[in-house]
This record gives sequence, C-alpha cells and structure tokens, in this order.
Amino acid sequence: MNTDKIFLYASVFVMMGLSDAAIPVLPELAASNHISYGPIASSLLFSSYFLGALVTMLPFGILADRHGNIRFIFLGIFLTVISGILIIVSNDLWILSIARFIEGSACGAFFPAAFSMLSEFKNRNRCIGEFNFLLNGGLATGVVISGLLATTSIKGGILIFTIASVAVLLLALPKLIHPKLSTTKHAHKKISEDILIEVKRTLSTLFDSRFINIWILSFILFGSTGVLVAFYPDYSADVLAKTELSAAIAGLYVSAMITSLLVGRSLIRYNTMIRAGMGISAIGALLAIHHPMSGFIILGAGSGIAMVGLPLAASHMDTDRGLAMGLFNTCTYGGLALAPLIAGLFINYLGFVSIFLISALILSTSILVRLDQ
Repeated sequence: MNTDKIFLYASVFVMMGLSDAAIPVLPELAASNHISYGPIASSLLFSSYFLGALVTMLPFGILADRHGNIRFIFLGIFLTVISGILIIVSNDLWILSIARFIEGSACGAFFPAAFSMLSEFKNRNRCIGEFNFLLNGGLATGVVISGLLATTSIKGGILIFTIASVAVLLLALPKLIHPKLSTTKHAHKKISEDILIEVKRTLSTLFDSRFINIWILSFILFGSTGVLVAFYPDYSADVLAKTELSAAIAGLYVSAMITSLLVGRSLIRYNTMIRAGMGISAIGALLAIHHPMSGFIILGAGSGIAMVGLPLAASHMDTDRGLAMGLFNTCTYGGLALAPLIAGLFINYLGFVSIFLISALILSTSILVRLDQ
C-alpha cells in the first residue's frame, strides 16, 4: 500500500480513538472536580471538541490550499497530543473543555487537508471508503477501551491513545521535513491574495444553490447522531453498565466501518448513497431509544453510507478541493457542535426521549431534500 495512505490512515485512527475515549466517561469527567453539573456539563465537554473543529475547519482548509497539506496534518497530530496531555493532568471542567476545544482544532487542521489529498489519489471512492473505515475504527476502539478501563481508571483509554498519538507525531516528523505528501494543486498560491476576494469566494460556495443542500444534509446527519451519542451516557446511566454503553456506541462505529468500506468500493451514485444513508440513520435513531445495541448499529450503518456519499459529492464541486472539503467538514462539525448544545437547552423541559424523537424525525424528512447529480 502507498506509504502516504498508511500515514494518513494511522493518523486518523489514533486521533479518532483519543476523541472518543472521552465519550463513555463524560459524566465522570464533568463531575471530576467534585461538582455535579448534570447533562449540560456533559454536553459542554462533548460539544467543545466540535466547536473547536467548527471554528478552525474552514480557515485551515483554505490555508492548506496555499501552504501544503502536510503542515496542517502535522499540526493536527501535534494539537491532539497537547489536548490528551491536558485531559490527563487536569480535573477542572473548564480546562477539560479547553482541552476538548484544542482537540477539535486538531481535527480542523487535519481533515480538510486529509480529504483534499484523498480526493487526489487514484480511485478516490475506495480511498475515502478506507479512510472512513479507519476513522470509525478509531472511534469504536477508543470508546471500547475507555469503557473497559473505566472501572479501574476513568482516564485509562485517554492515556493509551495519547501515547499512540505521540508515536504517530514522531513518525510524522520525516514527512514534515520532506513534504512529498502534499499534492494539492494550489499549495503555492501567493499569500498576498486579496482576503476580501477569498471571503467572497468562500461565502459564494457556501450559499451556492448547487451545493447548499450538501451542507444542510451534512449538518443534519452529524448533528442528529451527535445528539444521541452526547446524551446517551446520561440517559442510560441507571440502565446500562459502562461496558454495555461502550459496546452499543462501538456498534455504531463498527457498522459504519463496514458500510463505508463496502459502498466505497461500489459503483453506487453519491446521491443514492446520501438518501439511503439518511433514511437508514433515521430508523436507527428511533430504534436506539429503547434498543441501544440494534439502534446504534443501524444508525451507524446509515451514517457510514452517507459519510462516503457526502464527501464524494463535495469532491465533484467545481471549486478548490481544500475549500470544498473545508466547507464539508465545517458543516459536519457544526452539526456535532451545535445540535447537542441546542438540545441541551431543552433537555430539562422535553426530556431525553423527546429530544431523540425529534432527531429521528429530522433525519427522516431529510431524504426529501433535492440532490443534483
């Protein structure tokens, strides 16, 4: 296999593993300074990560077009290591939130550059499928290891993936010195390009009628999934043990791994992938309310399909790939950041079940959104 792809795949695996190692123990992390903030604190720790990605994804995507992808991939790994260290050494809710924000910023640096490079490889459908396979593999592994270690060490899973991130950081150093990995066609654009023109170009792409539905669906898919993952630890606290919770959430990622790998190797059109993925995800979100294992597995299966279709749709846009992938990832992380925060404002009034039902309804109606081939 191409060594550049191996490097990308290893990076996304450890970064996602560290990000999800916090999920099963969110309530414990939120109360680790002996103050109980309840579900709102859990949603803060969950969303801080995605807020970091949200505010950095687009500018880093644009900068990657100018300065080369490898620098931002290295920056992403470096910030991941810093965030892991902060989470390990601190129990303060606000420092933990800052650490999660930094961890999200690492994704903001990494993903636009990574997707931009993947779109340049031959057989990009297959590469994106493999990348998403390992992305979800890291998420699943992180949540499982963290859940298994939770009874003896709340931060045990976070420690393991922080060490793994350090190893990948060291492997990244030769790539930074000899940046063969950067293949973007626009890496050598002049920095002096008028910033107002750049902002105008970005906004015109964001609100372009040909593309806006892709951004909307990306926000909905990841936002609805994020609501379930963020609140399920509190929702199931008196019903599921940490190992059972971890197994259920891991089922989401494992099924997403399988479907993303399969559809990435298929000839299915991206608009069909997106509609099928959104519909299946809606069924899973509804089922997860009372049947977590089967519900999360089905939710993951639908997400895996749509997770291939959406970046493929973005990669066909008539614009810079760094910009397109930056916008795509901004919308996905926007959903993951904002949807749980918005849901958290209403959780005490509507309850968990109503919030989950609303998420499933939004997913189901999204299949009606028009997509151009």
